[in-house]
Amino acid sequence: MSWSVRLELRRSTGFTLDVELDQPLDGFTVLFGPSGCGKTTLLRSIAGLEQQARGRVVLEGRVLQDQENGTWLPPHRRRLGMVFQSGALFPHLSVAGNLDFAGKATAGARDEVIAMLELAPLLERSVDNLSGGERQRVALGRALLADPNGLLLDEPLASLDRPGRRAIYPFLDRLHRQFARPTLHVTHELEEAARLGDHLVLMAGGRVTARGPLQQVLTDETAGLATGTEACAVLPARVLAGPDRDGLLRLEGPGCDLWSPARPEVETGRQVRLLVRARDVSLALSPARDSSILNVVPAVVDAIWGDGPARVIVRLAAGEQRLLAAVTRRSLEALQLEAGKGVFAQVKSVALL
Repeated sequence: MSWSVRLELRRSTGFTLDVELDQPLDGFTVLFGPSGCGKTTLLRSIAGLEQQARGRVVLEGRVLQDQENGTWLPPHRRRLGMVFQSGALFPHLSVAGNLDFAGKATAGARDEVIAMLELAPLLERSVDNLSGGERQRVALGRALLADPNGLLLDEPLASLDRPGRRAIYPFLDRLHRQFARPTLHVTHELEEAARLGDHLVLMAGGRVTARGPLQQVLTDETAGLATGTEACAVLPARVLAGPDRDGLLRLEGPGCDLWSPARPEVETGRQVRLLVRARDVSLALSPARDSSILNVVPAVVDAIWGDGPARVIVRLAAGEQRLLAAVTRRSLEALQLEAGKGVFAQVKSVALL
C-alpha cells in the first residue's frame, strides 16, 4: 500500500505544482527542497487545504480526492493529522486542553502519547509559557490523539535553532517507531532530512526531481545532493558500549568499530544513524598509524565524479553501506583512485553527528 498522489495546481502568480508520487507507507518520508519549490503547497493539497488543487489522492486504498469521479473529501474527513511550523496551538487552552481537543483518543492512548513526548510536566501550563520545542511536542501529541491515518508535518522544526531541532529528533523517531503512522515531513534542512528520513523525495520548481530510499538519493550523483559542502551519507550503527571515561560511545559499524561523542538520548544496544559529511572523510591506501583519527572504515571505491575544478566526490562501498568522500584532484591522482580499488575511509570521531 502507498500514498498515491497526482496533483496539479496553478496560481495567478505563475507558480505551478505538477506532482505525481507513489510513495511507500512504511517508513518516514521526507519532502526536501529549497524554499518556494512547492513542498508546503503539496502537503496542504494532500490535506485538502488547497481547494484549487486538481487530481487524485489515495491513502492505503482510501480515495481522499478524485475530481474525475467527483470525490473530494474536506480536510476534517481525510483523517490526516497536520502539524504546522508554528504548532498552531489554541492560546486560550492549557497544554492539557489542547491535547483533549483532539477528542478521539482513549485514556490509555492519551497516557501513551503524553509519556512518549514527555508532556506530563507541561499539562497545566499555558501554551504561551512553552518553548518552541515544547510547543511542537504538544502539536505532535494533539495530531496523534486525533487517531489519524497519516501525519503531515510542515517544517515543524523550522522555528528552532540547531540544538532545538536536535532535541526533537528523538521524539519524532520514537513517534514513528511506536505509532507507525505513514508520515510526510517537509524540510529544507539536509541534516534534518538525513536524521529522520527513510525515504527521500526531492522537489524543485513545483515538481519531483528524484525519490527513493534515503541513502540511495543522498549518494546518487544524478539526484543533486551528492556534491558541494553539504554532501553526506548516513551510516547505520549499533551502540555497543559507553560512554567510556573519555566520553565516547563504541559503535558497531560496517565491518569495524566506530567511536562517537556520547549523546544523552543514546542507550547501549540501540540502533543509531551517523551523519557522515563527505568533507569529513579522508582516504588512505593502508590503515593510518600514529594518527588522531579513531574511525577507519575498510571500503571499496564505487564511483567518482567531479565537484568543481579542484576536487572530486568518491563514493565508497563499505559492505552494503555507502559513504562519500571529498578529495582533491591531486589526491585522486596520487592515490590512483578508481572504481574497484580498496581504500580505508578515515572519519574523525568529533565529526560523527
